[in-house]
Amino acid sequence: MSFFNRTNLHPSTFILIGIPGLENSVQCWIGIPFCAIYVIALIGNYMLLLIIPSEHSLHKPMYLFLAMLGITDIALSTCILPKMLGVFWFHLQEIQFDVCLLQMWLIHTFQCIESGILLAMAVDRYVAICDPLRHATIFTSQLLTQIGVGVTLRAGVLIAPCLLLIKCRLKYYRTTVISHSYCEHMAIVKLAAEDIQVNKAYGLFVAFSILGFDVILILLSYIRIFIAVFHLPQKEARLKSFNTCIAHIFVFLEFYILAFFSFFTHRFGLHIPPYVHILLSNLYLLIPPLLNPIVYGVKTKEIREQVVKMISFKNPA
Repeated sequence: MSFFNRTNLHPSTFILIGIPGLENSVQCWIGIPFCAIYVIALIGNYMLLLIIPSEHSLHKPMYLFLAMLGITDIALSTCILPKMLGVFWFHLQEIQFDVCLLQMWLIHTFQCIESGILLAMAVDRYVAICDPLRHATIFTSQLLTQIGVGVTLRAGVLIAPCLLLIKCRLKYYRTTVISHSYCEHMAIVKLAAEDIQVNKAYGLFVAFSILGFDVILILLSYIRIFIAVFHLPQKEARLKSFNTCIAHIFVFLEFYILAFFSFFTHRFGLHIPPYVHILLSNLYLLIPPLLNPIVYGVKTKEIREQVVKMISFKNPA
């Protein structure tokens, strides 16, 4: 009887406390830069989604992948920020059990979709630089559609068992208070009063089978690209080829460095304060949607020109 008094059988709601140790007035102030990041990310990605479909010269695989990335970034940040700001500003900490699981599934699914799109962009650059004559015949509109559907199905199918394992295997919970600002997989699993090894093991399997697999292939692609670029006979050709990859490399580094840094500090940084873990987790999900459109807007001449046209109030000559 004492066991059941200390646990909750399939709780109807969870409580999100936000950032542990900063629950009071500090969270209110933290919400301001987070809200600014969200607004800027929405504006930047929506501008990309307006520019790329409307400009015929941008109907190329590289830019279409960028549009997919923009859609994913908008969806990912929208899954997190509204509820997070509700916790920070209005103390709306309750979240229904099933809604929490849905948020968890959506967040991790969009993370995996973004990783798949970054892999597709790396392969696209590899073919464009190493085998340019076949690029147009390989990256057809049909293949782009298949890639979009494929990375989405891969993410959704591999993340779904995490949801099912929590729903079906974990029946008793020591507490309903989640020490996080959103419904993260391990933050939920650690609440359980039962054996959680299967859930932890599957979470690690998904992380390394998707993110680890994608990182390896992306690194191999860029290694091959650099080898091909340095063997080009003309210096101008080498610089042009390298410049087309700079934005991709920066986006790749900021996504995966933040991802693995957050992942390892969350699991192995036992002496790091909890609020540091949570802030890193939040930034890992919010910084890429903010930086991606800025990086591509600055480094890509075609997009930069269209942005200037969009914000210019001058009539065309």
